[in-house]
Amino acid sequence: MSLDPTLAKTPEETSGKSAEAPARGRLTPTGTQSAAAVTARRVFFAAVCFATLVLMTERLVHILARDGFGVVDTLIVLCFVTLIPWSILGFWNSLLGFVLWFLPKPLEAINPVAAKARDDDPIFIRTAILMTLRNENPARAFKRLRTIRASLEATGLGEHFDYYVLSDSSIPEVIAAERAAYAAWIPEFPSVDRLVYRHRDNNEGFKAGNVRDFCERWGKQYEVMLPLDADSLMTGPAIVRMVRIMQANPRLGILQSLVVGLPTSSFFARVFQFGMRFGMRTFTSGSAWWHADCGPFWGHNAAVRVAPFTDFCKLPVLPGKPPFGGPILSHDQVEAAMMRRAGFEARVLPREEGSYEDNPPALLDFVRRDLRWCNGNLQYFRIMGLPALLPATRANIAMAIQMFLVSPATILFAIFAAIAAAMWPADIAFPAGEAFWFYVVFLAMYFAPKWFGVLESLLRNPKEFGGAGRLLAGFATETLFTFVLSPVSWFNQAMFMTALLFGKTQGWGSQQRDGYRLAWMAAARDLWPATAFGTLMIVFLAATAPAAIPWFLPLLAGLVLSIPFAVFTTSPAVGEAAVRWRLCAIPEEFDTPAEISTLLAPH
Repeated sequence: MSLDPTLAKTPEETSGKSAEAPARGRLTPTGTQSAAAVTARRVFFAAVCFATLVLMTERLVHILARDGFGVVDTLIVLCFVTLIPWSILGFWNSLLGFVLWFLPKPLEAINPVAAKARDDDPIFIRTAILMTLRNENPARAFKRLRTIRASLEATGLGEHFDYYVLSDSSIPEVIAAERAAYAAWIPEFPSVDRLVYRHRDNNEGFKAGNVRDFCERWGKQYEVMLPLDADSLMTGPAIVRMVRIMQANPRLGILQSLVVGLPTSSFFARVFQFGMRFGMRTFTSGSAWWHADCGPFWGHNAAVRVAPFTDFCKLPVLPGKPPFGGPILSHDQVEAAMMRRAGFEARVLPREEGSYEDNPPALLDFVRRDLRWCNGNLQYFRIMGLPALLPATRANIAMAIQMFLVSPATILFAIFAAIAAAMWPADIAFPAGEAFWFYVVFLAMYFAPKWFGVLESLLRNPKEFGGAGRLLAGFATETLFTFVLSPVSWFNQAMFMTALLFGKTQGWGSQQRDGYRLAWMAAARDLWPATAFGTLMIVFLAATAPAAIPWFLPLLAGLVLSIPFAVFTTSPAVGEAAVRWRLCAIPEEFDTPAEISTLLAPH
């Protein structure tokens, strides 16, 4: 179905001019890379990923064909070619990222636009720092923004930054608290226009609409904006560095920082962000190498050039009704694609450098957040029709869709594999040796981003994680954690995607930010379907193919254990013990930045 043509115009259609000057035809828009070299990187990456897909699929077909090849086998292969691309991408991205960080000048190889800025460059542009709110704890959010401002003022460059609190809240008590927090803070500013509080009476366009409203009302006053979520924290030096890079590269439209988790006593969030710390580092570095000028945008903790964002990144309203029509929920990837289409680069700065967020404190909150992303990313099927997108950005959108297709494909793969095991002829030996090594390779690719990240830290500086022993203990804990978390996430996403087909929607609301103890009944109410599915699968296998049960346990054990896992990982005692033992501790727990110390202080 086509989009509204008035909302999907290319820069050329709008202005009648090419978005990129002819002199830059052989370079990326910032003039920092050869376009041909970037294309060669992408061709290489696509080739190795496709070759891996073909090889893995051929091996699976070979294993399944030992007893003939029927309808069930065909369905297994179709599920496999749907679920495996994300693991292949993870493997090759993280391998590239691991290798790149051992080059003499890794950042220049990954993101050359950063090399154009110097640490002593004067700041001559104005930047607006935006915090978007919707029914969040105002005191918590304002404390983060105050901490950011204090850190920026300490750099001596604070006069170049203004602050906007953009509220879409709908609860009267929350709105009143926001206004009180604003009134209490405004006397600290030299002029009232340096801190602006705005409340919208509606939530039109959700967060993207909130930011769009800022751009249309105040955007012309600023060269750059830095959107933040209610749980965001950035240090002043990190922000100043990003602004300097934006200054030095006028055709850089989006510069996304690498966002990492904050120290926490929630055991669930603690272990989750420990694994993300490693997985994101290598995965993002490798993907940035070939993404180059067509990089990601995660919607927050990023520097965005206001003028092209305002002119060329207005989101289309998708035809039809939710869940697949209406306003775009996952706006950021689309905005990055439109920014690049306008002739401005989108890049990621793959360094852990003063950019933080909170992670969900419990399994149920993690699942709810994932389902919102799932709904938004599946809307991208219709975004694929936007005109004049570059092939790389169109591929990014396709990968964002594929990331969530993994879930139903994995669950269906397990179902069809169980049926195949039950139907396997007794007089034909199952090729257990070949299947075992196929299984090992698959798991290695799935865990590769974290494994390469851990290996890099062991080789470079294990002390930042408390030494090799603590690092490996945390790694072992996180691996077990993932074996339970991933199947639960896959199952819930698969069920949710099925519900989407019948019109269920998943909007954006406030999120639980702080740790809490999850009650058994609450966990059971949400997770009993996963537990029941895992149990029924084991019963079916026990009755039809008991020898196959060990092959399925990495998936089914997580489903069966989901309820006690959800409760255990929110236990305050377990979280406090992990903090005390420094289990799954991140570097900021050993060398705590002043901004985090301020944030974590009780008052």
